[in-house]
Amino acid sequence: MIHLGIIGYPLAHSLSPRLHTAALQELKLEGDYQLFPIPPFPEGTQSFQGFFNKIRNGELHGLNVTIPYKQSVIPFLDELTPVARAIGAVNTIFHRQNSLVGDNTDAPGFSADLERFLLSEENKKLEEWSHNPLRALVLGAGGSARAVVYALDKSGWKVTIAARRREQAEELINTMKFIGAFNQKIAVVNLNTSSINNVGSEIQLVVNTTPLGMTPNVEASPWPSESAFPKRAFVYDLVYNPPETALIRTAKMAGLSTTNGLGMLIEQAALSFEQWTGQPATRQAMREAVAEI
Repeated sequence: MIHLGIIGYPLAHSLSPRLHTAALQELKLEGDYQLFPIPPFPEGTQSFQGFFNKIRNGELHGLNVTIPYKQSVIPFLDELTPVARAIGAVNTIFHRQNSLVGDNTDAPGFSADLERFLLSEENKKLEEWSHNPLRALVLGAGGSARAVVYALDKSGWKVTIAARRREQAEELINTMKFIGAFNQKIAVVNLNTSSINNVGSEIQLVVNTTPLGMTPNVEASPWPSESAFPKRAFVYDLVYNPPETALIRTAKMAGLSTTNGLGMLIEQAALSFEQWTGQPATRQAMREAVAEI
């Protein structure tokens, strides 16, 4: 019996149980995937520490980590994968050779889904851009931005981060640069109309890593209302609930191709599942499990 789960807070709307239950059933593996909501510290401190003992003693065989604990878990682990160390955040924990190992499947999950999106029948853009510099604008500088910026940099994109709190973006760059996470220089601008207008014309890809537009605040958007979208750019919104955010809606009205973060959610879940079970997760089964979302 395989016991899996996720820690974070809140978790009521998490789709992870649907995804992993579908993967277990497709492979005919006996197991379950549970939500473990842990209140913020100090209230949740004791419960938080207990989950690592459960993995060590075999009560749990794998654990996902989400907000607000992706960085808080690191001191409790014995080892980090190179990707998790570079990003400075963990979303997957597994037990290997008597060690608790933290991994980050958000970055490769984003890369895989971005490639799928750009190479779809509708888009087919990567080959067209092969002789041009790839330029991406990342909105936000929180935990999700770390994984996205890392993934884009490793794929050869020149990245500009636009953040309302510029110091947060600069701290992100400085900490990741210190451990050699980047191949190229990462630029930072303020997330406002004038800054976006200055860089917008060069951008081929806009990625929203902020929670703006997420249920229940569905009318919020990180994009400055007075700024035009870059012509022929692609818009990738990590938010997937609702499926069409205010950002995606306005980008579509401007004639741009868009996608939400559901594909990334499925990819990162599949990669976590494969770490835990050693078996390939069926993406199609996972996608069907959340098809109505």
